[in-house]
Amino acid sequence: MAALSAVRYNHAIQAYYQHLLKQGKGKKVALVASMRKLLVCLNAMVRHNQPWSDEQVTSQLQTAPS
Repeated sequence: MAALSAVRYNHAIQAYYQHLLKQGKGKKVALVASMRKLLVCLNAMVRHNQPWSDEQVTSQLQTAPS
């Protein structure tokens, strides 16, 4: 459910999701890929004991390979 909200309301994850759809991926495949990106970002934040930051997530998604 968090990934669905992120795809709707988080601009960085939404852009990544739309990018995958434009590449011809299916909606569920793009959603699972977005879910994994969100999980990787959250895991890094927990590992480094940092609060949620939209700017940091946006920068991580822009620098991460697709």
